[in-house]
Amino acid sequence: MKEKDAFPRELLRGSLDLMVLSVLAEEPRYGYLVQKRLREAGGGGLQIQAGTLYPLLHRLEADRLIRSRWDDSTGRRRKWYELTAKGRRQLEKQAREWRRYAECIGRLLGPAVGPPEPAPS
Repeated sequence: MKEKDAFPRELLRGSLDLMVLSVLAEEPRYGYLVQKRLREAGGGGLQIQAGTLYPLLHRLEADRLIRSRWDDSTGRRRKWYELTAKGRRQLEKQAREWRRYAECIGRLLGPAVGPPEPAPS
């Protein structure tokens, strides 16, 4: 996906927390691996810069939705992030809300613009 095909910032603004919590629900990751997973999931449409991601991770940690630990067992010191129980509850709540919202948008768009285009492979 080209940069011009990136998702608009306005769409990302309300869903970045949900996306990061979802990535960390899969398994603990350090920052670069979070970025990489988001990029993969978005088919290139998610280009989250470090200047956006790390403040978000710090805020989620301050809110006790995630926790971090330092690890240098690979020879390079990295800060790993993982979901807390509170974070999992928040993820489940936000996922329910997002699904309801997406269904509403889908119902509204359906008659107006026809079926969605298939996702790029």
